[in-house]
Amino acid sequence: MKGIYTPVTKIRRQVFQEIAKLAFEGGDYHRIEELPFKIIPGEVASYRDSVFKERAIVGERLRLACGLDVRPADKHAPVSDGVNEAAIDRLNYEPPLVNVIPFACEACPPKQYFVSDNCRGCLAHPCVSVCPVKAVSMKDGHSFIDKEKCLKCGRCHDVCPYHAIVQFDRPCAASCGVDAIESDYLGRAKINQDKCVACGQCLVNCPFAAIADKSQIFQLVHALREGEELIAEIAPSFVGQFGPLATPGRVKEALKALGFKEVYEVAIGADLGALAEAEHYAHGLSDEHPMMLTSCCPSWSVTVKKFFPQLEPCISTELTPMVATARIVKQEHPNARVVFIGPCASKKLEAMRRTVRSDVDFVITYEELMGIFAAKEIEFGEYEDVSDAAEATAGGRGYGVAGGVASAISAVIKEKYPDLEVKMDRAEGLRECRKMLQLAKAGRRKGYILEGMACPGGCVGGAGTLEPITKAAGEVNKFAKASAEATAVGSPFAGKEAE
Repeated sequence: MKGIYTPVTKIRRQVFQEIAKLAFEGGDYHRIEELPFKIIPGEVASYRDSVFKERAIVGERLRLACGLDVRPADKHAPVSDGVNEAAIDRLNYEPPLVNVIPFACEACPPKQYFVSDNCRGCLAHPCVSVCPVKAVSMKDGHSFIDKEKCLKCGRCHDVCPYHAIVQFDRPCAASCGVDAIESDYLGRAKINQDKCVACGQCLVNCPFAAIADKSQIFQLVHALREGEELIAEIAPSFVGQFGPLATPGRVKEALKALGFKEVYEVAIGADLGALAEAEHYAHGLSDEHPMMLTSCCPSWSVTVKKFFPQLEPCISTELTPMVATARIVKQEHPNARVVFIGPCASKKLEAMRRTVRSDVDFVITYEELMGIFAAKEIEFGEYEDVSDAAEATAGGRGYGVAGGVASAISAVIKEKYPDLEVKMDRAEGLRECRKMLQLAKAGRRKGYILEGMACPGGCVGGAGTLEPITKAAGEVNKFAKASAEATAVGSPFAGKEAE
């Protein structure tokens, strides 16, 4: 559903806009109780069987947008419970980050196969022949699947010449590349937090808006309203996310209009990362570290650590672009607070990790930022299209598209070490990433740069993006080509790495 404006999209964006308005206006925040009625007006349900259920779900989404927990369904608590305490300019997330709103879930059945009306009862019936447990038989001239015997292997589905056997899966589970979606005692989706890597793909693929992540939008607006020194660092995938009038220069000017003192491109940190990882590849591989896994996608890194711990030492120890850029910001603005604006949920957890100081105070997505823009009635056409093409290179700006990280590192290696052979492999989507890691585990990727992106298309397909993947990728590539320098070697920030 990425890039399609649906009723789910509408509700998500209304929630962010209304929470931003609430924070900008200040006062008694108990009036959050009125917002479900504003977002879901009238007496007739539009999306569910009851307008009251619609408002209850919106109430939970409003709470999550304030960084609060989902309320237990079996205990009384107002929507406003804890909201005044959350009305501060800094708040750390209480896990879990990604949440299922239980009563919003339609309890879609887990993966199964069933025979559709397309079945012709053919003479060959290969579906019967290939089933390893005899779960498929012919009844009344059509194929029949015994659900008690079925292993859900999909062989019958693969061989049917009429495509009459259909695979059904709950969308959230199908989108989860680490199989973290399970079922509770009522058959509703439940996230296994031991497996979850916070990529957020489940929350954008649930057609019932039953899954949402927590936000810092409420706290960030308080900091803006109070006039704090806030510096925005915006990820390379931001280009094209806010509509045709929102050129990169205008987005930066609009951010300043909101109250940000300066705006940095995270592509600066991407350039520094490409330089460092090129050196790592050229000089750091060994028998103990036979390959290099890029580190910029937190969900990819956590997937390696959780599911392939023997490969963890091969993950690059270089700072991610978000953190590298934040260090530069802190050097130049020591008293400022840093706000990362990007495409995904997992950066919210990266900013809070304690193993590596992030120097990032807030993380919001493009969708959450759009809510702030809407709350302040920002019109991009009213701002000057300021150009600063010398800020980052094409390599760093290309990080937002799948393959861009490995390409940027490779370009640096080829420029600095032209005789060095560069081997690369990449994957997008965590299922494909895990396949690539299986090959690495088996010793078939020695001497490689491995780029993993949790989201299809790379960062442009993140859970917090606004535009279709193909369109967004085209805009990012176009912006990258307009850069003054092609590779990170030409970055004006080279040699300024923060400690």
